[in-house]
Amino acid sequence: MKLIINLLFVSALLLSACSKAPVVNYTKAPVTRQNISTSVTATGTIEPVTRVEVGTQVSGKIAHLYVDYNSVVKSGQVIAELDKTNLLSELTAAQSNLANAQSELNYQTSNFNRYKTLFEKGLVSANDYEQARLSFDKARQQIVVQQQSVTRARTNLGYATITAPIDGVVLSREVEEGQTVAASMTTPTLFIIAKNLTDMRVIANVDEADIGGVKEGQRVSFTVDAYPDDVFNGSVTQVRQEATTTSSVVTYEVVISAPNEELKLKPGLTANITIYTKERNDVLTIPSKALRFSPNATLLTEEQSVSDVDAPFKVWTLDDNVFKAHAVSIGLQGGTHTEITDGVTEGMQVVTSFEIMGMNAQDGHQNSNPFMPKRPASKQQGANGKPAAK
Repeated sequence: MKLIINLLFVSALLLSACSKAPVVNYTKAPVTRQNISTSVTATGTIEPVTRVEVGTQVSGKIAHLYVDYNSVVKSGQVIAELDKTNLLSELTAAQSNLANAQSELNYQTSNFNRYKTLFEKGLVSANDYEQARLSFDKARQQIVVQQQSVTRARTNLGYATITAPIDGVVLSREVEEGQTVAASMTTPTLFIIAKNLTDMRVIANVDEADIGGVKEGQRVSFTVDAYPDDVFNGSVTQVRQEATTTSSVVTYEVVISAPNEELKLKPGLTANITIYTKERNDVLTIPSKALRFSPNATLLTEEQSVSDVDAPFKVWTLDDNVFKAHAVSIGLQGGTHTEITDGVTEGMQVVTSFEIMGMNAQDGHQNSNPFMPKRPASKQQGANGKPAAK
């Protein structure tokens, strides 16, 4: 008997709680003018616009280094020298061979002229004359060969003096004095020089799903971990066509200008990039969630009514307990806000959501425990038991 009484008591409490709905609060937001945009995010690496690897075309031992990391250099400035002993020997040998060839040419020239005179007088045979002419021609060709050898040896000797190809700053020094470098197969890198650290760029990797909206000239902002409170600005200068696939993810390289007058940006820093693909300035906007709001008829008080319109996009106002729909035309959708091109005026208050104690603000579904006691209804609650709006 006692158990039955308790069950009846609990049932009565639940029935009483369910019959008393809480107060509904509606949230409004004004129609305002502001800038709105859509954007693409990506990461990239900062690097100099012009970056030159300085190498050597001849093998040898590093005799002298004249610059180090961060050294400022001018085009043509000597920055390193190789040991020139072997190269000087090669040049001396080539010059000696050229001198011998010149002596041989002088002899063959005199011999040919002599045979030519004798042949014209009929004192030597045609065969002897042709042999003298052939020897003369060979001597002349040998001069050309030896001259080229001297030029090559002199050029190689010049390569032993390494000069800066551009004005800039030394980013990297790859060798030490006394180190031997071999240029037999590939050109060894001695230095890396950046032309101008005040003119940097970012190479960003943009996902294939976003690359369609990226165009040259678009505004870009980015941050780096080294200066988390600073926002740097640039623009898209190139969208490269070559795709890169990493772990089944396809990305495209986008080149972004990065002015660096304060020299804060350093080569190799990772940049977190926002590319503004579309922008509208000083346009009417509303919170995007206002387009998703619709009055829930089950929550209306007896005094409230709804004035609806048939339109693909609409927003609602609440004045004197009357919900009124306004057909609108939308423009750019920028995430939290949407551009409105027609249908509302600046300053108009539109309803964005409603809030009920223990219920979700948008869809009206109960999230809290349904067996929890409900707050007593306010004095403004209508006679029909429906909640009063605020």
